[in-house]
Amino acid sequence: MSRAAHDRFAFIALVAFSIIWLALAIEPLHRPEWLLENVIVFVGVPVLVLLHWHLPLSRISISLIFLFMCLHEVGAHYTYAEVPYDRWFESLTGRGLNDRFDWERNHFDRVIHFLYGLLITYPVREIVLRMSHAKGFWTYLFPVLIVISTSTIFELLEWLAAIIFGGDLGVAYLGMQGDIWDAQKDMALAAAGTIVATVILAGVNSVLDRDFAREWEESLRIKHAEPLGEVEIARLLAESKDAEDAG
Repeated sequence: MSRAAHDRFAFIALVAFSIIWLALAIEPLHRPEWLLENVIVFVGVPVLVLLHWHLPLSRISISLIFLFMCLHEVGAHYTYAEVPYDRWFESLTGRGLNDRFDWERNHFDRVIHFLYGLLITYPVREIVLRMSHAKGFWTYLFPVLIVISTSTIFELLEWLAAIIFGGDLGVAYLGMQGDIWDAQKDMALAAAGTIVATVILAGVNSVLDRDFAREWEESLRIKHAEPLGEVEIARLLAESKDAEDAG
């Protein structure tokens, strides 16, 4: 695909998301919560646009990010704790999901945390592959760690925002719905999502990439037999001293 065609695809995705965003920005259920939830959009979209000029992501990555952001906007419009998925499902099947599975809370936030891991792992791995010298095993481990760590950071920021704003807004933004382990479960689901995505990616690549096994073996081979740490520090200090003496 030419750069022009790729740019056109990215532009269409941006325009489509903008239309969806504008539609869901009209009369959200709770405007203050909507504003807080959209911080990720106000920050993330400009970052993605800037990234595109220097590191245009694949159409697969763009599509996955687009899907996740659209689902996030649904949660922002209704607030995650009040997305009426149960009513939608009941209108289609005659019975709600909560009733079918005996759920007592709104699980839309749980689904989105899982999908964060599932959908964002591929774009993260693409960036890792294109911006580092990582090979084999490490190209699968690093995205998992990045997704889990960013999920953790988000939970910490969510907690901080709840402390700053407090009151009903803070409680609504946290979306705990009475579950004291809400943050831990959210992080666990993001971890589960990224692990599932990684297993799928590894499975597909093991079939399509003839060098898959060789790259894994090479990536796990010890490159430096000598310990680093204090040994490396001593070497660097010695080199620095030699350079000073030579100067």
